[in-house]
Amino acid sequence: MAYILTFDLGGTNFRAGLVDPDGGVHTLATHRGGAGDGARGGEADPEDWWSGLRHLVEEIAERDQHRFAMVEGVAITGFTRTQVLLDADLRPTRPAILFGDTRADAEMDEIRRLAPKSHPETAALNAFHPVARLFWLARKDPAALAAAAAVVEPKDFLNARLTGRIATDRVSSARLVAAGRAHGGGALFGALGLDAALSPQALDPLQVLGPVLPGLPGALGRLAGRPVIAMAHDTWAAVLGLGALRDGRAYNLSGTTDVFGLMTEKPAEAEGLMSVDWGPVHQLGGPSQCGADTLLWALRLVAGDKVGPGDVGAALAAAETAPGAGPLIFLPYLGGERTPWWNPALRGAFVGLSRDHGPGDCLRAVMEGVGFLNRIVLERAEAATGRRAEEIRFGGGGASSPVWAQIKADIFERPVIVAGAAEPGLIGGAMAAWTALGRFATLAEAQERMVVVKRRHEPDALAAGRYRRLRPLFQNAHDALAPISAALGALSIPAPERA
Repeated sequence: MAYILTFDLGGTNFRAGLVDPDGGVHTLATHRGGAGDGARGGEADPEDWWSGLRHLVEEIAERDQHRFAMVEGVAITGFTRTQVLLDADLRPTRPAILFGDTRADAEMDEIRRLAPKSHPETAALNAFHPVARLFWLARKDPAALAAAAAVVEPKDFLNARLTGRIATDRVSSARLVAAGRAHGGGALFGALGLDAALSPQALDPLQVLGPVLPGLPGALGRLAGRPVIAMAHDTWAAVLGLGALRDGRAYNLSGTTDVFGLMTEKPAEAEGLMSVDWGPVHQLGGPSQCGADTLLWALRLVAGDKVGPGDVGAALAAAETAPGAGPLIFLPYLGGERTPWWNPALRGAFVGLSRDHGPGDCLRAVMEGVGFLNRIVLERAEAATGRRAEEIRFGGGGASSPVWAQIKADIFERPVIVAGAAEPGLIGGAMAAWTALGRFATLAEAQERMVVVKRRHEPDALAAGRYRRLRPLFQNAHDALAPISAALGALSIPAPERA
């Protein structure tokens, strides 16, 4: 038996495991880390990720020497929309800017004024865009930008440390790659005063980046010569691991944040959605700012600050048993919103609170609010592609809850399918690696071989009818409160002093 050593750098944890060609995950190891508190907007030290990877390799090698000796390849996936500046010696020139950060919003008026109107990527510019963040760095931290040889994704940084080669992939860095293309004589990088050389070579996710370097410390040294796959970001890997990287299928990943998308053979465009060539299919959808982390916030709000991620199950149980005091809507914009609004000024709100509502009602409204946002993305994607998703593949930490899966099925009015793999990102990484190394001819074959369905949640007609009446009210609440969010953000009122 042979194995792929796969890693998944998530918003909360860094996971690794040995995956066989049948999809079995062996010697799963978890290291606390990932984006940490920066997931809600901020920075992180990439060296912490390198330390985490080394820790995971040491643990797996010690616990399972036999399988570790039979590793045939390495695949690393991780969160995206994060900028790591690397110098020529593979050292970060500053902390990484994480996916939830909105610091570039203050520069957007100038960016839009300078950006060539004829460039296709100009319409996609917002505070979350990698080029906007590079523009911010040129203004606020020019020394770190000048010292950089390339801007890469988190998994690219780790790949570079393993192989000595700086590169990215065309899926994870799609926005950066698109910005680097000249169009009609106009170059977006040049117009903003940025060096296009910062954008590294973009490979196919299934391409072999290179072998693990000899002489790396500890157990890493025993992997010398093993091929490292270029891979793509964690969403791509998890969608593959769910068996949803196929034409006509939709996916919903519910981790620290939610991601939703529809797969089609042909590219399509829809307002507020990202259209990216994912290899065998095109993805139309994108990441949000809300998800399980939003539910954790709500649980802490009602149960105290000492509540941790492991207590989310209590929140789900409370929501399931909530008596139901009447309709309650939650706008899940605790840190602005990405897909489909791309508006860092949006703020959250409960609408319809009464004295009869208790903690369980509020927690359920939070889950429903995330689901309503998913439904907007689904409807826009289906309208643009002319395709109806017959089922939604559901993965991530949220998928472990039958309560949340049923809420999603009722809001989507489609079956929600939960795959058997508890770690779809690791499974997807192994699928990509096995395909790249020739074990499978195509990703479709890999999905047929390695994906098993665990649960199927059919929509409940009564609940679906209730949500059908609430959906337009969610949209109305969004439209009405967006200007108030902007006005609140513009106010500068000192917080009251605490006694």
